[in-house]
Amino acid sequence: MEESDSLFPEEELLGNVLLVEDEKGELEDPEFEVEALRLESESATDPQGCCPENKQTAAAEKRKKTAMHCRGQASHLPKEVICLDKLREEKVLFIQKTRAELRACRERMGLITQQQESLAAEVAAERTANHTAAVGRLQAVSRRLCTELEKERDLHSKILATLKESENIMWHIEIQDGQLEGVRESARAQAEAAKSCFQMRAAERLGKEKETWGKAERSRVLRVRRSACLQKEQRLQHQKLVEDARKSHRMAVKFLKASLGRVQERVKQQEMESREHLRRRMDAVLALKKNITANRETLRKFQAWGQVKAELAEQKAQAEKEAILAHGGDAFKHLFHQRRCQELEAQKRTFEDKQTLRKHEIVRRILKEEAEENRKKKPLSPDKPADRLTLRDRTWGYIAQVCQGKTATAAPCSPAENNSFTHPEKSQLLKCVSCESVQGDPGNTNWEDQTLAEPEISGLWNESYKSCQVPGEDVDRKPVGGTKMEKDILARTVERLREGVIHKQVVSGREFKGCPFNSKPKLLHFKDFDIGKVYKEKVTLVNATYTINYCKLVGVEQHLRDFIHIDFHPPGPMSAGMSCEVLVTFKPMINKDLEGSVLFLAQTGRFSVPLKCSTKKCSLSLDKELIDFGSYVVGETVSRVITLTNVGALGTTFKFLPASEAFDMDTSPSVRKISSTLTYDDRSFYEKISSFSEQQPDGNGSSPVDMPSQRLQDEGHPTESATTMTMPPNEESTEISLGKITEGEIGPFSSIKVPIVFSPVIPGAIQTRFKVMFKNQQCPTLYFRAIGVAVDVPVWVPRSSVDLKICMYDRLYQDSIIIHSRSKAALRLKLEVCKELRAHMELLPKMGYIRALSSYSAQLKFLPRHSLPEDARKYFDKESGVLEAPMTIWVADQIRPVGFTVHAVITTSDLELSPSEVDFGYCTTYEAIRTRVSLCNRSLLPQEFGFIRLPKFVDIQPNDGFGTILPLDTLELDVIFQPTKAKVYSFTLTCKSEINRCFKLTCRAVGVHPPLELSHYQIKFAATSLYNTSLATLYVINSHLSMNSLTHSVPRVGSEDTCPVGPTSFQFLLPPDSPITIYPSVGTVLPGKRCLVQVAFRPVLPSELIRQQAFQALIKDKEIKSFRKDMATQRKDPKGQSLSVLRLQNQDRLFQAPTSHSLQPQSQDLKSSSDEYQVAQATLVRSYQGKFDKFVVPCVVASGDIQDRKGMEPLSFSPHNTLYLELWCPAVAPSIIVTSDKGKTTCSFGDVAVGHRGIKKVSIQNISHEDLDVEFSLLNPDGPFVLMNPISKLPAGETHILTLTFCPRESVMAQEALDIMTKRGTLSLTLVGIGVASMITCSIEGHVLNMGYVIAGESVSSSFKLQNKSSLPIKFSIQLDSVSSSRRENQQQLPQLLASPAQRTEVVGTQNHSGQSVFSVAPVRGIMRPGGAQAFTVTFSPDHESLYFSDRLQVVLFEKKVSQQILLKGAACEHMMFVEGGDPLDVPVESLTVIPACDPERREGTEELKPILVTLDYIQLDTDTPAPPATRELHVGCIRTTQLSPKKTVEFSLDSVASLQHQGFTVEPSRGFVERGQTKTISISWMPPTDFDPDHPLMVSALLQLKGDVKETYKVFFIAQVVTSP
Repeated sequence: MEESDSLFPEEELLGNVLLVEDEKGELEDPEFEVEALRLESESATDPQGCCPENKQTAAAEKRKKTAMHCRGQASHLPKEVICLDKLREEKVLFIQKTRAELRACRERMGLITQQQESLAAEVAAERTANHTAAVGRLQAVSRRLCTELEKERDLHSKILATLKESENIMWHIEIQDGQLEGVRESARAQAEAAKSCFQMRAAERLGKEKETWGKAERSRVLRVRRSACLQKEQRLQHQKLVEDARKSHRMAVKFLKASLGRVQERVKQQEMESREHLRRRMDAVLALKKNITANRETLRKFQAWGQVKAELAEQKAQAEKEAILAHGGDAFKHLFHQRRCQELEAQKRTFEDKQTLRKHEIVRRILKEEAEENRKKKPLSPDKPADRLTLRDRTWGYIAQVCQGKTATAAPCSPAENNSFTHPEKSQLLKCVSCESVQGDPGNTNWEDQTLAEPEISGLWNESYKSCQVPGEDVDRKPVGGTKMEKDILARTVERLREGVIHKQVVSGREFKGCPFNSKPKLLHFKDFDIGKVYKEKVTLVNATYTINYCKLVGVEQHLRDFIHIDFHPPGPMSAGMSCEVLVTFKPMINKDLEGSVLFLAQTGRFSVPLKCSTKKCSLSLDKELIDFGSYVVGETVSRVITLTNVGALGTTFKFLPASEAFDMDTSPSVRKISSTLTYDDRSFYEKISSFSEQQPDGNGSSPVDMPSQRLQDEGHPTESATTMTMPPNEESTEISLGKITEGEIGPFSSIKVPIVFSPVIPGAIQTRFKVMFKNQQCPTLYFRAIGVAVDVPVWVPRSSVDLKICMYDRLYQDSIIIHSRSKAALRLKLEVCKELRAHMELLPKMGYIRALSSYSAQLKFLPRHSLPEDARKYFDKESGVLEAPMTIWVADQIRPVGFTVHAVITTSDLELSPSEVDFGYCTTYEAIRTRVSLCNRSLLPQEFGFIRLPKFVDIQPNDGFGTILPLDTLELDVIFQPTKAKVYSFTLTCKSEINRCFKLTCRAVGVHPPLELSHYQIKFAATSLYNTSLATLYVINSHLSMNSLTHSVPRVGSEDTCPVGPTSFQFLLPPDSPITIYPSVGTVLPGKRCLVQVAFRPVLPSELIRQQAFQALIKDKEIKSFRKDMATQRKDPKGQSLSVLRLQNQDRLFQAPTSHSLQPQSQDLKSSSDEYQVAQATLVRSYQGKFDKFVVPCVVASGDIQDRKGMEPLSFSPHNTLYLELWCPAVAPSIIVTSDKGKTTCSFGDVAVGHRGIKKVSIQNISHEDLDVEFSLLNPDGPFVLMNPISKLPAGETHILTLTFCPRESVMAQEALDIMTKRGTLSLTLVGIGVASMITCSIEGHVLNMGYVIAGESVSSSFKLQNKSSLPIKFSIQLDSVSSSRRENQQQLPQLLASPAQRTEVVGTQNHSGQSVFSVAPVRGIMRPGGAQAFTVTFSPDHESLYFSDRLQVVLFEKKVSQQILLKGAACEHMMFVEGGDPLDVPVESLTVIPACDPERREGTEELKPILVTLDYIQLDTDTPAPPATRELHVGCIRTTQLSPKKTVEFSLDSVASLQHQGFTVEPSRGFVERGQTKTISISWMPPTDFDPDHPLMVSALLQLKGDVKETYKVFFIAQVVTSP
């Protein structure tokens, strides 16, 4: 029924009942009241309020009004009916559900009744059967059924009551429905009226839509036609553009290919050049490095040598000096004379060296000129004389003479003697060959370029020897073309001719580069040639250029001309792609590899075809280097084959033999080998040598070819000519031998198989090494080896060592022993264990038979006991625990037994608990104590363990006390004890291993029930960012209300007395320097009450860490500054750079420690408000990696109230009743940081003028890995700080710039905090600003600056100052009202001259007629520094005469505020004198026209008089005291001018002074002089005469004359009157 109650609330049912009981039939539901009021208000409102304001026609307006009215009626009137219908539907649905629940309840009741009846029958049956237990169980079930039936009946009654109430409510709803039938009818009528209105509007709209559609259709047809025409035109244009584009594309592709080709070629060339350049640079660098190293070493040696020489010289000089002084001589004079002599000798040697060099140069030039002349004069010999010896013969003769002891000077001196030269003896020639020709390096004996008779020093030839020079080979083989110089000239001439023939080939703007002809084949190779045969090969040359080309044969290289012949007929011009053939004939004359090329000349340049000629060679190899026969019984024979393969074209003789056996090969081919390395011309000579060597006796004589081989051996090169092995032969085993084929001939491109036979005789491993030697000395010796194993026992054990690995004491281990037999008969076996191990080891069965050629299995059982170390002493190592037990198998009819060894490592199975006893001490029932216990495994095997039968108050972790411990390992276990009640505990924990061994751990503890408890003993704070705060709440509860220990557990310590009932105090003891705050940390809790405690976690960075970071930053800055200073010093003094560096290094070493010590106190003095501290803090916050801390806060408890203690006396807190609060505090880096202003979170606006706005931009960045929703705290709406651009979301990694403004309204320091809140934390920004009022003082008192009188056309200047009294720089600007923009608007109003004096507010007076301002100010704008002053200069420049020049100067600050207003005044005159004073006779504003004072015709004849009115008011007092006279003043001035004037002063005089005195006037002075730039005052006073009539004022006049550059006359009117005092 709870669900049914929730579906229909009780308040709604009561409301519906009230609706039925209402006599008036009105709905009292609040919703109906609100709807009724809404209907009344809407009916009372003007229907025009629902219509739009913009109306087109009156009819449309009327229709809209009607439609809106109908819509409003239709939307608001039926709401009562709709609410009632909804309510009725809900009630109907609720009644249906209630009836369904009622049926279900009745069905359950019937089912329970049936169960009771069947249960009663079962109870009766069980009672008759005397089944007491079953009867009791059935009675319990019966009671349960009765209880359920009672509940169902109560539920049935509740459902019935609810159903009745719902039906009553439904009746009331039907009654209300009848009452609202009229409302339904009116709603239907309104709906029909609204429908008709909609139909009318729809018809009108349909007509308009049809008209609009017609217009749109017509416009669409026009657009289609236009678009068709445009498409046709665009199609034609597109086709034309496509054709043009294709043409352009073809041209562009053509040029692009050419350009790309050139670019690629250029890139390749540049790349090659760069690589070559890089290679050259690398080589140069490496060479330079080597040279530098060598030079350094050399320089170091020379320096050391120089130092030693200098020391020796100094010592020698000192010794000489001492000797001279000892003899009484002058040492200084002697040393000076000696030094002078040395200098002269050095100069002499230098002069002689220069003379020698000059002589050598002269001799060299003379010899060169003579040689040139002789070469030119000597006639060319057409034929070489037959009897004349060649250069080679003369050379051999010269070598023979040298060997006989003759010197080079004994050579023949004339050509006749050269002709009589004969061959030396053969013995001498052989000696010569052996010692000079063979031992010499052929690369260093270039006989064609050097003359052996040439002396070592050039220029020392005597005249008699000039004609006896040994002629060079060029003389003997002089070509028909002439001398070497002529050949050079001819070569240069031919080269110039070829350069004229060769020219570049350019086709279609593309130049051909590369080889002009391609050859097929690319390499012309003559392989395996024989001397005397002729080989021919055709080469096809294909024209690879772009157009017609020519080909001409140049020839072959010089060293190939005797063997290569080219047949080539030039085909003439060849088109691109055409080919021609070249026939190459090769006739070898020497057995030597040749390489070269065939040279051709084309129209585009030279090219060549590479050519190679290779002799026949042997290439021998073996298919394997190791032959493994495996294991064979003694007496068996097995054979393996090894293959010798020759892949070369030359055959040879081979021989297989053991590696230790020596063998002599025939050495006669050595001569052939040596001769093959020489040229063809030398063959006959060496044939003579070989024939001579054959005639030599076999005694002490040696072959000449032994010498070069000996030399090569001495040089470390292997030789092939000497094959005799000098090492003595070793005795080799004949078990592995060679087969029948051991030597023979192997032909070219063939292979031979040689058998290797293994016949074991002695058991064991056998290895033999063989070698293959060849008669051809070019073939190296090949080596291979053969291995095999011979066994002779018929019965053997495959495993000679049985490893049982690691075994424990008192554990059984088994293994099977397999025995094999190679015998052809059955054998009897007896297995025997050594005597010492028979108590621990057993072989079963002990005796058995093994069948022929089969295997036998025996069982090995090993049960090590603790007596094993004593029993098996020599077989067991106690330190390592290694057991080596020999086992024996006896075979019948066999003397030698078969043995094998059993290996095992014996270890213990002990587990050790440390400590063996654990005392947990005192522990409260609200906490757990953890103690660390070490479990050590003394075994060499891993063991499984587990703590079994643990008490409920004990837990062991990890894995609940179960696990596996590794060998010789120690495992730390946590034993956790949590008492359930206050008592003394003593128990034992049992640890059992996998082999069922038990180990005990004894424990004891005291359980404590404290009088207070905490609602939470562990608080896990969420990840809190730095400088944010996380809060958590808990309660301290005092539940101790009774001392009765029988009803509940009472607070006590172990078995001690119970704590008293009463107020109990607590105190939380926080660890020092922790980020935890607890409030309240001290308090008292009454019995049955609880105290709320708040725990705050605010992670911060340690101040020492921040100061250390700031200290490092300061050191780094100082290092950078010092480095920059040093660099600047080095730039200024580059020569002394090295010295300065050394000096700086010494200074760094000296002052490093003082600097660090001096900066250390500075780091300690850093304040948290300093910039360095804040920058370091921001740096550490950004790089913060997070930290997790766990704090345990003790809470001590004491009986009593903290307010009852006397003074500062502490309460008696019990250490055993202490509660512990565990706090998990994870600190993370903030998700949002400040990136601007070095990460500072304080945004200081500084000083801002009042009324102005300061703007600061703060950059914040989201450094987390997810997007964050951002919220901002509310700033003070009436405050000066405003956030201009808040955001709602900040993506990950993005940066947003916040714009903050500070607009002070008064001079005050403002500070607010702006919190940027996210789900990960809050970032607080501190906004600080100072509002400063701009205060400016002016040096002008009264704010009026009177420029005085000036002559029209001239100017005068005056200055004043403005002082800035504020602490801000102030931006000012000067404005004049005469040039302001508002003056034009003011001029459109009524002229000031027509207004009354009271209405005249215009401050701008008379201006210049030229349109320029009469006043000007400088400077116009600028900035005044704090406390500074600014001087301004005002210039007055009138262009006509007027007394009413005026203007207003305004000082505007920051282009907004008007700070000062200064009124500028001035007057201008035509002449240098003026009179000032009197009453004004005209308006201060000039009229638009000038009214003359009199008729112009009369003014020409008479002098113009200027009137001055002076009014004097005598104040008559009521008292008897006489009143002071009435006084006035007139000022006569002389203007200082730059114009030239004959008079420097102004003279004034006033006439009729006597008549004035008669009337009571006194004028002082009446006449006088005024200097330039000065004024004089004329004082006028009036005392009424005795006959004065107060009712008639006195009026008199007098003339005042001024004489200056002109004469002016003023008529002064004096009006005097008597007035009474106010």
